[in-house]
Amino acid sequence: MVQGSGESCHALIAAIAVSPIASVISNPRLPQNPIIAANAAFCALTGYAQDEILGRNCRFLAGPDTEPWLTERISDGIRRKRPVLVEILNYKRDGEPFRNAVLVAPVFDEMGELEYCMGSQVELDPEAVGPSSNRHHDAVELVRSLSPRQEQVLREIANGFRSKQIAYRLSLSEKTVKMHRALLLGKMHTSNIADAIRIAVEARL
Repeated sequence: MVQGSGESCHALIAAIAVSPIASVISNPRLPQNPIIAANAAFCALTGYAQDEILGRNCRFLAGPDTEPWLTERISDGIRRKRPVLVEILNYKRDGEPFRNAVLVAPVFDEMGELEYCMGSQVELDPEAVGPSSNRHHDAVELVRSLSPRQEQVLREIANGFRSKQIAYRLSLSEKTVKMHRALLLGKMHTSNIADAIRIAVEARL
């Protein structure tokens, strides 16, 4: 399941392990930003076993018709340390192509340095591809259910910041940030930060 270590890494692994969305964690501090953890949903989606995934860059899912400009957009988001969401053509282990909504979001350490990237993938219905897809609409509606402060906290979470950092950035106590985090997760019908980040980015928060 994992090649990484440390408290923050284990917290991320716990977040993606219970998510039904195909998810990975990669380490941008290592050459080629290799995957250090992948959940069961990612294996089921792509057809690859754990030992075929760990240590590789997500580009291994690319194939003959994968759009290079979209691959570059993902790389640019990682370089800029910003969350990025693209709809790209990838390939499963058996060679089957599939349209894929790929999210890559940064995770910062206590010093504000990029520590990990969290990636997730959703296979799209070819008939529903594009910015007007149901996923975007549903994400917008969920974000609209939040209070202004909860929306602020969600935006900070999606940008890779942790509770202590968010508290400082928003001039709140850490306890208040955690309270808002619990409330926004409830309104978004998830207990999982990884899923909340994806909803935020899908809504273009």
